[in-house]
Amino acid sequence: MNIVNAKGLTKDYGSLRAVDNIDFHILEGECFGFLGPNGAGKTTVMSIIYCFMPPTSGKVQVFGIDVTENPGLIKSRIGVMPQDDNLDVELSVFENLIVYARYFNILKKDSSRLALELLDFVELRDKADVNIRNLSGGMKRKLILARALINKPGLLILDEPTTGLDPHSRHSVWDKLNHQKSNNTTLILTTHYMEEAEKLCDRVAIMNSGRIITIDTPSNLMDTHGAKNLEDVYLKLTGRRLAE
Repeated sequence: MNIVNAKGLTKDYGSLRAVDNIDFHILEGECFGFLGPNGAGKTTVMSIIYCFMPPTSGKVQVFGIDVTENPGLIKSRIGVMPQDDNLDVELSVFENLIVYARYFNILKKDSSRLALELLDFVELRDKADVNIRNLSGGMKRKLILARALINKPGLLILDEPTTGLDPHSRHSVWDKLNHQKSNNTTLILTTHYMEEAEKLCDRVAIMNSGRIITIDTPSNLMDTHGAKNLEDVYLKLTGRRLAE
């Protein structure tokens, strides 16, 4: 079953074409990555999938639902881990989860239980009553992941999930994401860390200037292009480094 189907997806911002007539599908239970430098169109594609903005043209379906026809229903079934820290700094760790649960009409008695279960999952139970301002960067990323899971989503969207984290915290988040995948949750992520894509993704779409150059498994891409890693694959396909 395809969780996401996109055909001819295009997004314009005035005269700028951010996403240029791309096609892709994402299977249930897989981790699918969008790779490319800043400005490649990755975050725009993700924003359309989670119904933050409509496409200019083309068709995108999530759970078989068109993103322009019933975005509310789609949003109720997905979790989003944005790149930016948008936690409520006036609230504690536990309160951030409880307040967010209200958006999904989760009863208070249920949201309290879910919040504690998720804090156990991301190893933040002992920080439940701590104000957000007193968390490290790694703790905040873990809490944002926990918040994205509060509605038990079938699709989890992750925009640069481990940006700025130290190696230990990064590997901890990877473990949590692999656990979700083992429970048949579909994952979509963007990342600048090629090791992250190689460790987590079943397939990746390599993007450049709003277009998808290729889609394949990391191992197939490296074998096909005689590359040691995905960074080298990107260089061979575009003549550019991802960091450029």
